Amino acid sequence: MRNFFFPGIIAIILFFPLSSITTAQQIVYTDNFSDVSEWKSVVAEEVVVSVDKEKTLNGFALKIDYSFNAGSGYGGIQKIVPISLPDNYEFSFRLKADSPNNDFEFKLLDEEGTSVWWMNRRNFTFPKEWQYITIKKRQIQKAWGPSTDFSPTKIHRLEFTIASVNGGKGTIYIEDFKLVEKPLPSFSNSAPVLKSLSQLNSEYPLANIFDKNLSTEWRSGVNQKKEEIIVDFLQVKELGGLTLYWDSINYPRLTKFLVSDDAKIWREVYSISNGKGNYSFIYLPETETRFIKIQLEKSNGSCFALKELVVEPLSIGANLNSFIENASSKYPRGYYPKYFTPEKSYFTITGVNNDVKEALINEEGQVEVDKSNFSIEPFIYCNDEFLTWSNFKNTQSLEEEYLPIPIVTRENGLLNLEVKIFADGEAGNSVLNLQYKLTNKSNSEQRGRIFFTIRPFQVNPSYQFLNTSGGVARVESISFAKNNVATVNGEKIVIPLITPTEVGVSGFDQGEIVEFISKNQVPDINFVSDKLGLASGVYAYNFAFNSNESQTFSFLIPFHQKDYKLPNFNTKEDVDKYISIKLNSISNFWKSKLNSFDIHLPDKYKKWTHSLRTTLAYILINRDNAGIQPGSRSYERSWIRDGSLTSSALLKLGIKEEVREFIDWYSSYQYPSGKVPCVVDRRGPDPVPENDSHGQLIYLIHQYYLFTKDTTFLRAKFANVVSAVNYLEELIAQRSTLEYASIDSLKPYYGILPESISHEGYSEKPMHSYWDNFFAMKGLKDAVEIASILNEENYVKKFILIRDKFKRDLYNSLSSSIEIKGIDFIPGCVELGDFDATSTAIALYPSNEKNNLPQPFLQNTFDRYFDFFMKRRDDTTFNWVNYTPYELRTVGAYIQLSQPERSHDLMNYFFNDQRPQGWNHWAEVVWKDPKLPRFIGDMPHTWVGSDFISSLRSFFIYEDEERKAIVLGAGVIPEWIESQEGIKISNLKSYYGTITYSIKKLDNNKVSINTEGHIILPSGGIIIKNPYMNKIIKSVTVNKKEIDSVVGNEILIYEHPATVELRY
Repeated sequence: MRNFFFPGIIAIILFFPLSSITTAQQIVYTDNFSDVSEWKSVVAEEVVVSVDKEKTLNGFALKIDYSFNAGSGYGGIQKIVPISLPDNYEFSFRLKADSPNNDFEFKLLDEEGTSVWWMNRRNFTFPKEWQYITIKKRQIQKAWGPSTDFSPTKIHRLEFTIASVNGGKGTIYIEDFKLVEKPLPSFSNSAPVLKSLSQLNSEYPLANIFDKNLSTEWRSGVNQKKEEIIVDFLQVKELGGLTLYWDSINYPRLTKFLVSDDAKIWREVYSISNGKGNYSFIYLPETETRFIKIQLEKSNGSCFALKELVVEPLSIGANLNSFIENASSKYPRGYYPKYFTPEKSYFTITGVNNDVKEALINEEGQVEVDKSNFSIEPFIYCNDEFLTWSNFKNTQSLEEEYLPIPIVTRENGLLNLEVKIFADGEAGNSVLNLQYKLTNKSNSEQRGRIFFTIRPFQVNPSYQFLNTSGGVARVESISFAKNNVATVNGEKIVIPLITPTEVGVSGFDQGEIVEFISKNQVPDINFVSDKLGLASGVYAYNFAFNSNESQTFSFLIPFHQKDYKLPNFNTKEDVDKYISIKLNSISNFWKSKLNSFDIHLPDKYKKWTHSLRTTLAYILINRDNAGIQPGSRSYERSWIRDGSLTSSALLKLGIKEEVREFIDWYSSYQYPSGKVPCVVDRRGPDPVPENDSHGQLIYLIHQYYLFTKDTTFLRAKFANVVSAVNYLEELIAQRSTLEYASIDSLKPYYGILPESISHEGYSEKPMHSYWDNFFAMKGLKDAVEIASILNEENYVKKFILIRDKFKRDLYNSLSSSIEIKGIDFIPGCVELGDFDATSTAIALYPSNEKNNLPQPFLQNTFDRYFDFFMKRRDDTTFNWVNYTPYELRTVGAYIQLSQPERSHDLMNYFFNDQRPQGWNHWAEVVWKDPKLPRFIGDMPHTWVGSDFISSLRSFFIYEDEERKAIVLGAGVIPEWIESQEGIKISNLKSYYGTITYSIKKLDNNKVSINTEGHIILPSGGIIIKNPYMNKIIKSVTVNKKEIDSVVGNEILIYEHPATVELRY
């Protein structure tokens, strides 16, 4: 799994104003900034920060000027301040700035500087005037580092950092910085004191609102126009919100909520106009108060009646997701998205190739129309029953089983609802198409209403936190025009292609839209503005179907345009024809893109080849412009790590132009030093050092040449190769000093790359990862090949010297690490001697170091992994929680190790964890409990997908770079060739051209193999693997001539095309 904790990524805490309560408090540390000489800048590459002081009315302010010259990165200031923190504390300071929105981080660091605790406000709107900020102990969270302490007890450094979101430059001012000791929170069991303006109704006393009994209630006097309730907690109390249970008739239309510390000065914190009965949910994040006053006006009935008042803990107000999860628990299952129950909800994407916009659909049929945006969700009212996703059996599929056109089918025996979504149009001008086909599957007429709701919830679930927060999506306004086009937040439009029966909108305080439609009602207003950003709306359609009749309801949501011109439709048939043409057009596009090759297997294994094609489509959809990305939400960034291996997978399946565009785009961000950025996004290159990146760029450039033979392009990128090699040489030199050569404890580090966090296990602390070093080895080998192809003899000589020295030092390091740690496997890094076969697999592919890796340690590594795998698969008592399907790399590793049976077992296992099965993809994380609501990365995660493509391809063909040969049939399953048609592989791309071949068992003792296609026969020939590993080959004929070039389970031929017969 990737490193989830690094600068500028996670922010779950809020700044809030200092409470007006005054208590005795001891100052632990203060800085008036009259001397700022001890504050030192801490910056990423291409970021400039300067520190100064400025005179203010109150003394001096710390002045921080920053500039993100390359668009991304971080810049801050740090001061050594050794402090033992009290049991409870609070930092405070005054802040103003002239700055674009960026992440604002306050950090505490340990003495080593490796463990960090922080308060991070993502995309912070800096105040232009002085604002008082406090940061409480409970708001400081562990960011990263090896310390196991969730909260620090001692710190050595303070830091303020700005991390790029929008980049740019700015100036930050901070004054009156203090750390004060605070009393520990006290908890009293004393009941709050309650009072109201009147106690006229003694049968319904005010105490009833705290008796935890919904069958009792408090009532005001009859016909009372105003009322108020005051709650005195007897001490300051922290809370996150309120939940009020009103009578369904006698509720206030106007309610105000005020807080006070002394019952004299009151501050309004929330208000409701045009309120409703039953529930009111009041969002009060980070609230401290002794008194709460609830003012009631305009009863809907004859009095005011409140059944219960629940004071919610701070956690309920931590964010809107916690708030909505609490609110949703009061309603039947299905009224809110499944992830709020809370339970796992899986999803997939749709979009067009090359665009930056993608939509999501979850397994329940809810559609998120764009990143961090609202959703469209269908509901049905029929036979006096309100039907949600929970009342149906929901199944998932794809158009023709492999096209990236996802479908969810809801079935309940009476009605079927098929939800189908697809995107069409050009990148930058694409449109999301929604089709809902409702069918009467009963034997009698069905009448009712179908509702299509606009809801402030993403499909991306609330437990998704990386890069973007899932769950609630802000919907501040919805308006319906006369043509029933809905405009959401003033920018996104929803276009119904069939005129609805009714439309309506509602604010959250007036009732989330499901509260209306569950009663078969539609609000009678067409515009709403909601202060919480929780507005909702609905399209309602009446239906009356005889048995087996159906109707399709279609909507368009332009990804980019607010003004979208539609053709005129006279009938529903015109609409259906219009959508059908669009669907056929995009289907044909994807077929042409995905079917340049064919792998014909028995029907039982169609799932494998369908997934291959679907994954290829998902890669292209996740791609933003030229940037190849592993996902469209959590991982909507372009890593060279993912991009290089995914590009290789694309080239293997005949996709070239997109790879060329990626190389052109990514290589343009290479630093003048030759450093290759680990990741690039809309802000520019990320300067965080991840030392696998340099070798990966070289590898990618070489891969493109191998599949295209484009020497012009290779020549154009040679400067990037030279620059990357030079930078690798600089890095290697850092560990090639006399110190590392002579001190025993440092010898395992000699001559290899410095530590970094690139490998997905070392985010807490950078390590000397063999992952980095094997990619460097691959890059250096490929650099030699590139220079040789271009006849750059001087560079050939230079690169060979660097390569060969690095190779010696790398394997010396491996041997030393194995010996020092006393292990019998290849470790993941020097420091830990850790076992990580998924990481080590890249030494086999793409690094092609099998023949150089030390034995028996290589075999031990993958024997140990397979033992672990079998326990996880077969032993029900084996304790495991989750895994990442990056383990698909091991499938290809066992092909390289000539252990195909293990590859088959692994592939079957991983296919079981495609969730849901019908969408042909993997998430980044698979949890043992499929319903557990925990982070899963993106769905589909297409770096995982590229590992699948490369591993499955190796079953049929791979290139042995050491032997300069093509290997065929290394992963063939005997039952494939025993089927009636055998197997046929058509038009698969290789380094040497396009190859087609077939394998079929002719009788019990004979197998026929036919090779075709346009390839240049490599110098190492074609190696055909024996499809029956447990049978001895007695004779081989090639084009009817017997040969004797059989070694073990390999047949080496030097003819093409060829008809090969194996006899057993």
